[in-house]
Amino acid sequence: MAFCSCDGPTRSSVPTYPVRFEVNTKTVFIDFTPQNLNAYITLDRDGYKENGVWKLPATAMDAWGYGGVVLYVSMVGYAAFDLACPHCAAQGRRSPCEMDGIYAVCPDCGEEYEVASGYGFPRKGISKEAMLRLNTYVTASGDIIQVRQ
Repeated sequence: MAFCSCDGPTRSSVPTYPVRFEVNTKTVFIDFTPQNLNAYITLDRDGYKENGVWKLPATAMDAWGYGGVVLYVSMVGYAAFDLACPHCAAQGRRSPCEMDGIYAVCPDCGEEYEVASGYGFPRKGISKEAMLRLNTYVTASGDIIQVRQ
């Protein structure tokens, strides 16, 4: 028996920009293990931040997507999202969300995206689509987490 879907792949209003960064869980300053739910690391043109605190500048090899990237320890493991608000991107505006606990909040339209679940669903109903989820890869040892798009 075969299953198929006629909907095709999910499309996002957020333009696809390169994403490339890597986190070594042994060298970050916070406990960035799967047991420490709600820990997060962000990357944008200003550099790396851990739970909102600036730590390191971005390198020439890093790429941070359209609106920056958040790598989050969620209920389903590591989850990464482009921080651009899909609602604002659909209207032609680049509006990066800011992390506020378990939510990524758009300062422009006010939508809150719930990232703790690992899915980035909109909470207030302003947006009709979830945040753009990015690919995460964890090495067998669990020490290195890569985010790519």
